[in-house]
Amino acid sequence: MPKNIKHSWAEPYKMKMVELLKMTTPAQRKRALQEAGYNTFLLRSEDVYIDLLTDSGTSAMSDRQWAGMMLGDEAYAGSRNFYNLEKTVKEVYGYKYLVPTHQGRGAENILSKILIKKGDIIPGNMYFTTTRLHQELSGGKFEDIIIDEAHDPDNEFPFKGNVDLNKLEKLIKKYGAKKIPYVSIATSVNMAGGQPISMKNLKELRALTKKHGIRIIHDMTRVAENAYFIQQKEKGYESKPVKEIVKEICSLTDGATMSAKKDALVNIGGFLAVNDWDVFEEARNLVVVYEGLHTYGGLAGRDMEAMAIGIHESISDDHIRARVGQVIYLGNQMMNYGVPIVHPIGGHGIFVDAKKFLPHIPQDHFPAQTLAAEVYQDSGVRTMERGIVSAGRKPNGENYHPKLELARFTIPRRVYTQAHMDVIAESAARVYERRKQIKGLKMVYEPRYLRFFQARFEKLK
Repeated sequence: MPKNIKHSWAEPYKMKMVELLKMTTPAQRKRALQEAGYNTFLLRSEDVYIDLLTDSGTSAMSDRQWAGMMLGDEAYAGSRNFYNLEKTVKEVYGYKYLVPTHQGRGAENILSKILIKKGDIIPGNMYFTTTRLHQELSGGKFEDIIIDEAHDPDNEFPFKGNVDLNKLEKLIKKYGAKKIPYVSIATSVNMAGGQPISMKNLKELRALTKKHGIRIIHDMTRVAENAYFIQQKEKGYESKPVKEIVKEICSLTDGATMSAKKDALVNIGGFLAVNDWDVFEEARNLVVVYEGLHTYGGLAGRDMEAMAIGIHESISDDHIRARVGQVIYLGNQMMNYGVPIVHPIGGHGIFVDAKKFLPHIPQDHFPAQTLAAEVYQDSGVRTMERGIVSAGRKPNGENYHPKLELARFTIPRRVYTQAHMDVIAESAARVYERRKQIKGLKMVYEPRYLRFFQARFEKLK
């Protein structure tokens, strides 16, 4: 028998239905970009060939999830699908109490209103756009306590989502524990490039916060991907299934916000899950004000059923191996072409280092936004900016200038093939070849909040 034959992974599913895509010409894409103000969020989806804008709500549901949609109990109150979802969250994640919301930011809004008061400090392992905005609107201030390695795209440290405990201790000493309502911890840190936090670091964080009586609130949007990296890279977890690692992660936190549109494989939905009855009781009251009754939270019964099924599917080792494997394949292809990306490769997408890709474009001329526009112009592949535009403005009106200026190539789950990954990598390589001729952008319209969604730009001459 031949030796040293590669043992490849393959998708643990087969296709029953396909969606036909519109193919566009360079002239059509140029016109579409101009009409969208060079903001890929403002492109019409019908003008996009391969859509890597986000992995939020863009995954393909399974036949079991679609079958579950037919079991939707659309009663206004007490839907049986809510009780199935509640049971699933307790079983898979271990949290005691559940409040469904239309998506993750609905949970962030409710949580912030309950726990944050004016002048509070919320430490976290790197900001996320909607999370920080809800914290600020409630009167709080976000403080970054992620390790320094996370801000270096070339650093190969395997757990760049880790918390720097010394940074946290300094904040506790400076402000006092009573000024810190909770520590915000994301698994698979999005803005750092999908980088995981280690179990060891999370346990150390739990010990420190317990000592000071501070909660840990878990942004568990991509917890299964984080668990996979722990399984693959952290000593002592090699033989543990992903589902056990997921539950252990959750056990080290006091509550969680969840955008089920990512890991849980649904097109809409989320929840707030907590262990504290008093927090749950207040959340159950506020959800009626902002989302819907506490047994549907802005969702149809069928959505909750699909979510419950998707949660179970998300923690399958076969699923998560293929999901992250596709991302790693794309990253390796890009590296083969010399395209500068964030290292190590994260769980939900490839983050291209726009500062290195377009070193001649200053950050105030939006290199990552420029790169996203150029990739779409080249191939019809839609990506998005994660840099100065996403970072937004400080409360005093000044721009944040993040160290990371990234273009995110986000891979939806169970949607694209390996051939699509090749097309994406080749497009990035073609743009990289002509990078010296590319000019930056200027912002000509800026909305008040979360400007990356709706800002408009013009090309610099």
